[in-house]
Amino acid sequence: MVKHIVMFKLKDSLSKEKKLVVMNDFKAAIEALPAQIDVIRKVFVGLNMNEAEQWDICLESEFDSLDDVKLYAAHPDHVAAAGILKDAKADRACSDYEF
Repeated sequence: MVKHIVMFKLKDSLSKEKKLVVMNDFKAAIEALPAQIDVIRKVFVGLNMNEAEQWDICLESEFDSLDDVKLYAAHPDHVAAAGILKDAKADRACSDYEF
């Protein structure tokens, strides 16, 4: 099994209200993907509540293999969901590991 963790930092220039809209839209879109992409074993999007921390969004998902992570990443429904962050994202960090 592979754990796929992605963290996103949104642009500081966005208002708090705009950040919340983007974050909630992204969460809803990503968490709907298991119904559309069968290689996803588990997915959860957490929204940071601690303004003192750097990252705004944490996506945690599980797959059977790294090849499945790659299929997920290229899937049109995932690409569309990820596009929600296109104009709002300042930074991204990712780690994939076996467990």
